[in-house]
Amino acid sequence: MQLLSLRTDRLAVDLAPEAGGAIARFAVLGEGGAAGDVLRPASPEALASGTGKDAACYPLVPFSNRIANGRLAFDGEEINLAPNWPGIRHPIHGDGWSRAWTVARHNARSAELVYQYDGKSGESQSDGRGTGWPFRYRATQLFTLDEAGLTVRLSLDNLEDRPVPAGLGLHPFFRRDPDSELACNLGGVWRTDSEVLPLEHMPLPSVWDFSASRPVDGLNLDHCFDGWDGRAVITWPRRGLRLDLSATQAFRHLVIYVPARVPIGQPFFCVEPVSHANGAVGTTRLAAGATLTGEIAFRLSFL
Repeated sequence: MQLLSLRTDRLAVDLAPEAGGAIARFAVLGEGGAAGDVLRPASPEALASGTGKDAACYPLVPFSNRIANGRLAFDGEEINLAPNWPGIRHPIHGDGWSRAWTVARHNARSAELVYQYDGKSGESQSDGRGTGWPFRYRATQLFTLDEAGLTVRLSLDNLEDRPVPAGLGLHPFFRRDPDSELACNLGGVWRTDSEVLPLEHMPLPSVWDFSASRPVDGLNLDHCFDGWDGRAVITWPRRGLRLDLSATQAFRHLVIYVPARVPIGQPFFCVEPVSHANGAVGTTRLAAGATLTGEIAFRLSFL
């Protein structure tokens, strides 16, 4: 598995183009090596799978989250999509995470990865390949590392001669310490069923209000929020580390995933900037030949 390394004096990012164009590692470096992982690092086994689903972060293209029963309504058509994720019967997170990406360019502090999808890919497979998305597109990730942090520019080009549904997002798995905190301003939230499918939109309840920084431990969340202003702050107080997450206008929904049971070995929580609400990619519209693009920045500082 080829990894691309981006480095500054204090930051390290490793990319895995062949494993879903994923980030394999994002860490703050100290004098003796890694002083702290910002994202959960991918294991060799995760990278060997050829997908990004167990990596540190992977792209969401050409849609985010689940499409209920694989039925996508768009422009008066019903498009049927096959399941693409082990153990989940609803197509989820598009297909970029399960494909090899091409390295367009790479140097010590930046890399550009490209994935081009040329049409329906055949029968569904349990490893995620073969989702049957019917529209051709080109996805690009541009990673830029500097002393302050990492910036990721995501783009999706519509290669069809007609409008198509289209979405973008990033799925980072932040390292979860017992004292990890999150702060962000949100508007409302979608209540979900037992399969994490949206049921109804509701005002933000106080129990999920992050306007003041609060610990994530003890929460049980896997919901999509709207009214996000594009900014969030994650802190690890005992490590003296702060991350300012910002996203451009393309990303005004936020999925927050905090498993109730802390995963053994590599505890994590997710704060995912996305372009559309869960299950709502069918309400989006990208014109023929047009591009959907946005930028997400991870800026690090010490408390």
